[in-house]
Amino acid sequence: LWLNMNIVLTAFDIYLFFPLLGSIGSQPMRKYSCVNLSRLQPNIQNLVSYEKQKVPINAIMFITTKGIKICVSPHQKWVQAAIRKIDQKRTIKHK
Repeated sequence: LWLNMNIVLTAFDIYLFFPLLGSIGSQPMRKYSCVNLSRLQPNIQNLVSYEKQKVPINAIMFITTKGIKICVSPHQKWVQAAIRKIDQKRTIKHK
């Protein structure tokens, strides 16, 4: 039972986000920001959008067809391929 709980907590750890609140007079900020990076590679077909982030960590936040947000390192090869694929889908939709 303890092993199963540990696995579940690790899976939830992948999707941890930190809510950001802007102070008076600050620029608008994203509602959520990546604080941990996933090492898992999701199916690129399930990714519908992304956001680039520099603070508090350098990351790409992908959003899946189910609305799940996944934070990953922008330096992985598959990440750049996924970004290109999403950008291509957006270009086709807007034509």
